[in-house]
Amino acid sequence: MTEPQFQILVWLSYRIAATFAFGLPLFLLIWAKRSNLSSIDRLLSIYWKVSSLYAINLLFLSVENQLGQSISFIAPILMVGSIWFWSDLNEEIDEMPSYKPIALTTRIWRWTLSFWCLLNTGLHLFSWRCLNSINQNYCDTWREIPFNSFMTTKTIIKFVLDGNWSTGFATFFAYLALILYLIGFIQWLIIQLPKNGRFAGKF
Repeated sequence: MTEPQFQILVWLSYRIAATFAFGLPLFLLIWAKRSNLSSIDRLLSIYWKVSSLYAINLLFLSVENQLGQSISFIAPILMVGSIWFWSDLNEEIDEMPSYKPIALTTRIWRWTLSFWCLLNTGLHLFSWRCLNSINQNYCDTWREIPFNSFMTTKTIIKFVLDGNWSTGFATFFAYLALILYLIGFIQWLIIQLPKNGRFAGKF
């Protein structure tokens, strides 16, 4: 694969993420709450907790922190796992009539997100050296969009608050968010998972 082809696929991965990892699930969450569909509402609530790791990854990548490459590889796998793991929610969603718009949209969203995970995983395996060294070929492509977001955030904060969004601040918030995320995830693994198994329970 040539570098321009790799860049196109990485940009495609980010576009799919923007649409199906953030845009559509936010719409579905609002839709589920308004429709009083507790199974989809619960699934999306769990998903958003897990998917916050991807936002943390973007923070790390925006400041060229090596940790961002590893999280970028792991986060989509956890995100997809969070929408297929729960046996009780899977059964409730499967029992919904196919003609019901929100049920059909939820199924399309889950399969599309799974495809995105496969694409993202394949691209990371192709550029696996980036997981060990941020200065390898193809690594700049992964950081391009997060860095643009960092510069946009910096401009907005400067304009609105007359503040300075520096790499130091971004790195601090990224590590703080990661620590809080890991505490919550480990607590779930040790306490909630053995107690509730594959039932949604308290996540």
